[in-house]
Amino acid sequence: MTHPRNALSRRLAVLALHLGLLALPAISACRTPARAGDALASGAQATVAIDNFTFSPRRLTIAPGTTVTWINHDDIPHTVVEENRAFRSRALDTDDRFSFTFTRAGDFSYFCSLHPRMTGRITVMAGAG
Repeated sequence: MTHPRNALSRRLAVLALHLGLLALPAISACRTPARAGDALASGAQATVAIDNFTFSPRRLTIAPGTTVTWINHDDIPHTVVEENRAFRSRALDTDDRFSFTFTRAGDFSYFCSLHPRMTGRITVMAGAG
């Protein structure tokens, strides 16, 4: 459980960020490898965490028939919307979940409609996992 003082500080920081009063630190080119956010799921279930305004893993490779569940761990709502509208969640409050079962191969890029810089990708490959 988050301490109330920490939750308030986090909400104030989010508000300041949205109002442009707080800038994010510059991202260094050598910070992490480009594929650091990738994951390969095995089995019929996979999970993507929503935390600190990011989807983790950012890229996920799965087999057809896999159900992916997104779980919002942030203190503010987020959505999960596929660019071509293959799937779309409602606004997810803290600890809410959204699941979608991928039945066909392809690349599915998605984003948070409330925070469009939050992006992710699911790649569905026959033989993956």
